[in-house]
Amino acid sequence: MTNVLNAAIPFALLPVLTRYLSPAEYGRVAMFQTLVGAIGAVIGVGMAAALTRKYYEPDLSSPDARDFLGACVQLLVIVSLIVLALLLPFSSPLGGFLGLDAKWIPWAIPVAMGSVLIQIRLTMWQVRGRAASYGAFQVGQSVSNVVLSLLFVTVLLLGAAGRITAQSLSVVVFAAAGLLVLRRDGAISLLSWRPQFLKELIAYGVPLIPHVLSAFVLFSIDRVVITTELGLTNAGIYVVAAQLAGVVSLLFDAVGKAYTPWLFECLARGDETERARVVRSTYAWFLLFLVGAGVAFLVGPPIVVMIAGERYAGGGEVLGWLVLGQCFMGMYALLSNYLMYAKRTGVLSLVTVVSASVYLLLLLILVRMLGLKGAAIAYAAGMAFRLGATWWAAHRCEPMPWFALLAPRRC
Repeated sequence: MTNVLNAAIPFALLPVLTRYLSPAEYGRVAMFQTLVGAIGAVIGVGMAAALTRKYYEPDLSSPDARDFLGACVQLLVIVSLIVLALLLPFSSPLGGFLGLDAKWIPWAIPVAMGSVLIQIRLTMWQVRGRAASYGAFQVGQSVSNVVLSLLFVTVLLLGAAGRITAQSLSVVVFAAAGLLVLRRDGAISLLSWRPQFLKELIAYGVPLIPHVLSAFVLFSIDRVVITTELGLTNAGIYVVAAQLAGVVSLLFDAVGKAYTPWLFECLARGDETERARVVRSTYAWFLLFLVGAGVAFLVGPPIVVMIAGERYAGGGEVLGWLVLGQCFMGMYALLSNYLMYAKRTGVLSLVTVVSASVYLLLLLILVRMLGLKGAAIAYAAGMAFRLGATWWAAHRCEPMPWFALLAPRRC
């Protein structure tokens, strides 16, 4: 419930922002978010997953748990300072490449740090089953983001800078609050120096960097390519359409959370009749997803104009393709469970890396050929390739009767 509410709050802000921000300004906000996401993928890679894994070790003592959490923060600070030192000399050219003022480049690093700290705070509540605290913190940050955005954008009329400032302040303030709560509860030791924990975090996180960066390419590189090839105005239009298309991911997330435990139970029993039932239900979900994508092609243009306004009408031409890509991603999420069940996560990472490479190539070609629509088609095609590769790999690792339903029945 809180996940849905947390997603709905910024979505409700969309019609307001698109009336006060031009497509170019919206594109500038999107590029700052992309930069923060890229930095966060590097400086915080694997920390939340490593924390979750460490928490369930049977011999983990309370002092070790506090020191391990402290080591996460220490490593985050060290890596962030290294990234800051590397980025500072290139603030002006990088800002020009992304369509941002140079001042926002170094500011993206503390915001990315704050995002990682928030994820750490949420992870600790998650592993302890503190759903109410998790949800309240998450929703509280979203509400603060909305309130500050309304103040800076609609009252003070600061434009893109106001939206970026609002997002940044909400992240930094809640990250600091989360860290203070951890210290108050005695759950973290920031001054304890345990090099073995730092080595453990590095050993866990570094192998995940190709996977994380490939995932970043799959979900964010389109903004960069559109900005450099077509300009900030088109990037803003595309991002609004992408946010509208992202609404369907709530359905996929709900289906996946219900589907996964049921699937694992069926696979564990090893009954062929039950496996055939799994295949039929999977095909039924696939059909439902595709029907939804077809509807998006029909209603996309009026929906975009109704929600975002005439200035963003161009997003209606790409919404259907973006929803189709989201549908392929939802199908992929169902099929990736087979690789997780077979404990072949390395194969999953390989699929992600190859899919990201194919998608980037398609994106560069189709944007130059078809403009904004080409970017959306490339996204749908890239997600389709990822789905197909995952399907093939899943069948190799955990065979299922995918084609038995098409075979002729014997008399």
